[in-house]
Amino acid sequence: MSDIQKAMALLITTFTKYASKEGDKHTLNKEELKELLQNEFGDLLCKANDQEAIDRIFKDLDTNKSNSVDFSEFVNLISCLTQMCHEHFVGKE
Repeated sequence: MSDIQKAMALLITTFTKYASKEGDKHTLNKEELKELLQNEFGDLLCKANDQEAIDRIFKDLDTNKSNSVDFSEFVNLISCLTQMCHEHFVGKE
């Protein structure tokens, strides 16, 4: 399996791990998202313990207004964070 395939599998596994904790196993509720952000992103997201920041992140991610974050919405977060890290560590040309 290639590195990209491993990364994709890891994203799916991680999302499912947290989404499966309560209710719908295909979406994250706010508490599941908070736990995922705290455990998986730690220092990258300084405000992972700030409930107001979590509420804002959740609202911004929930683009379809379903009051949950589905995998597609989660991947948008991963994409944005990856782009920000790339810009920070590699720099814009």
